[in-house]
Amino acid sequence: MSIAMISLIAVIVLIVLDQIIKYWAVGALATGSITLIDKVLSFTYYENRGAAFGLMQNMQTFLIIASVIILIGIMVLVCLGRIKGNLLISSISLIVAGGIGNLIDRVTNGYVIDFIYFELIDFPIFNFADCCIVVGCGLMILYVMMDDLKPKKEKEQKS
Repeated sequence: MSIAMISLIAVIVLIVLDQIIKYWAVGALATGSITLIDKVLSFTYYENRGAAFGLMQNMQTFLIIASVIILIGIMVLVCLGRIKGNLLISSISLIVAGGIGNLIDRVTNGYVIDFIYFELIDFPIFNFADCCIVVGCGLMILYVMMDDLKPKKEKEQKS
């Protein structure tokens, strides 16, 4: 099975998992938060009507259009074979899955369902799709750093 097919399956699984978790959060957190680690981590229901860190509040139309354009652009690059390397494809897959998971919320609800609250540092409430995006971006940074080191190694070997 090709990496592209594996990535497509992973994207679908992650989107479904994200939506199942959010469905659970809506029902389970309707009556209040669930403390996982006292004063550190809890599940707290929150309707995010903006982007990351509460930016662009109530700009759903813009966020939907921007998300669709970015996701289409990424998918075109993948289909054209412009994105190569297992690590880069994996990172893109995580970003796409998270983006689509949050896009589904924006289109169906008018907001994104967030529920993971890291109380210890009063971090903004986030969700599984956000985790996918952050991990995907981290892997992409790792890919770029590793790719940046390749020419240096080749130059050192030639000297």
